[in-house]
Amino acid sequence: MQLSRKALNARWAWTSTAAAVAFLILNIADSYLRAKSGYGVADLQGVKTGWGIRMIVDRWTSPPDAALAGFGLGFDYLFMPLYAAALYYGAIEARERFAAKPGLMRRIVDMLAAAPIAAALFDACENGLQLTMMLRGPSDLLAMLAGEATMAKFIGVYVGLALALLAILGLFVKPRKKDTDGD
Repeated sequence: MQLSRKALNARWAWTSTAAAVAFLILNIADSYLRAKSGYGVADLQGVKTGWGIRMIVDRWTSPPDAALAGFGLGFDYLFMPLYAAALYYGAIEARERFAAKPGLMRRIVDMLAAAPIAAALFDACENGLQLTMMLRGPSDLLAMLAGEATMAKFIGVYVGLALALLAILGLFVKPRKKDTDGD
C-alpha cells in the first residue's frame, strides 16, 4: 500500500505531535522524580555498573517514588512506537523529497529509515533490562547490556532525527527542474 504525500504528511504530523506530548509527559514525571529523590528514570541510561543502578534504585524506596519510577518506565513503552513512527514517516518524506527516483540513494535512505524502528526495539530492551535489575537486583552484565542498548537506541534516534530534519528542510526547498532542451 502506498500513501499519498498528503496522507504521509498527515501521519507524520500527528505521530510527531503525539510523540512530543508523550516526551513532555515523560520529562515532567522524570523531573518531578529527580527533584524528590535526586535521580530520575533517565539517569539509569548512563549507568554501566550494577552498583550504580543499585545506588539509584535505593533512592526510590518510598512508595510514591517507586510508583513514579514505574510510571516512567511503563509510559516509555507508549512513547517508543510514537517516536519510531514519527521519525520513520519523516525519513520516508525525506526519501520522497531527495531520492524520489529508484537508485542507490533511495535504497540507502530506505535502509536508514528503519533506524528509528530499531531504536524503539533497543529502547524496549533497555527498559526491560532496567526493570529486571529493579525487581531482581542489578548486575554488572545487565547494566552493561542496558548501556549498549541505550547507545544503539540513541544512534537510531539520531539517524531518524537527521532524516526528519532533512525532510523539514525539504518542505522549504523547491525541487530543481531539469532542462528539457539539453542546454
